[in-house]
Amino acid sequence: MLSYWETTHFIAYDVIIIGAGIVGLSTAASIAEKHPQKKILVLERGLLPTGASTKNAGFACFGSLTELLADLRSTPETAVLDLVQERYLGLLALRQRLGDENIGYEGLGGYELLGEKELYALDELQRINHWLKAIFPKDVFVLENDQIENFGFNAQKVKALVRNTFEGQIDTGKMMQSLWGYVQQKGVRILTGCEVLAWEENPQSISVKVQNQATKTHIDFTAQQLVVCTNAFTTQLLPKLDIRAGRGQVLITEPLKNLRFKGAFHYDEGFFYFRHVGQRILLGGGRNLDFEGETSTELLTTKPIINYLEELLKDVICPYEPVTIAQQWAGIMAFGATKQPIVQWHSPKVLLGVRCGGMGVALGSRLGEKLAVMLLEKN
Repeated sequence: MLSYWETTHFIAYDVIIIGAGIVGLSTAASIAEKHPQKKILVLERGLLPTGASTKNAGFACFGSLTELLADLRSTPETAVLDLVQERYLGLLALRQRLGDENIGYEGLGGYELLGEKELYALDELQRINHWLKAIFPKDVFVLENDQIENFGFNAQKVKALVRNTFEGQIDTGKMMQSLWGYVQQKGVRILTGCEVLAWEENPQSISVKVQNQATKTHIDFTAQQLVVCTNAFTTQLLPKLDIRAGRGQVLITEPLKNLRFKGAFHYDEGFFYFRHVGQRILLGGGRNLDFEGETSTELLTTKPIINYLEELLKDVICPYEPVTIAQQWAGIMAFGATKQPIVQWHSPKVLLGVRCGGMGVALGSRLGEKLAVMLLEKN
């Protein structure tokens, strides 16, 4: 049972967004920037964003050399190039909106470690650089094998090292705090602990049913338009969508006395990734070790993958110094038949912006802008 004050001031909005992750908050930001008079509500079922927005490794990346080559084997060149451009422009938009200091951006470049089975990629390096000239002003990928020893990697396992000048890294927590604060300053209301159960459209508005944990009842919020930005969790609301969850497991070490590298690093077509965080090493990935098992929305780590990450850390990445694991966690990404995001109308009042393919940091700002434009064009 709601009070007069609650029904008057808390229930009705112009736009409701489900999901307070990168895409949801970026959508709210873009709408508020264009139409500051609109009342916008963001609903988040967790106390913190639930999927990967506060759990990712903080890579400001758009695809490693072997990852792009793998994509080109199954996807037309134009589609892959368009997606690279969207990722890169999304990163620029994120930095422009919030400022580098507010997201902890470091433009230290990215690297990819190539083992024996990935050396084929070097034969394609110049071709890919030429192909990417449509987006970037100079060569993206440069061979820097002399850094293998300097960084302390196991030279028996790492046969080549490719640098990407245009990559960087962010502080994921700082970025999400800044984005959260940014939209609130624009007048956007965010409610956490609000699980959306269903919605119902009628000619005048849309009603969104939310579980009220305090009273074990539900509250019906109303709006003119609804945007669903729940990424991998979208199938819990719309089970027929082409979305497959992909869990990413991550660990971070205690500080090292002599950390020998800085930057963001990829390995094995991007399925593994690591970076420095101060004097710590953050390492994640490994869903390719068990695709079926990692098609999960459970925020749990598993012993086989964590064990593999630890071996990779000690055998390949940091064989020169003992490491101790400080924390481990998991985030949930969304994939499908292609790496293209789903940005489309589900019904006359419901818009979808989901399935970021593990690139939510890069794509979030651009998706938010597109969703805002599509919404406002409907008015």
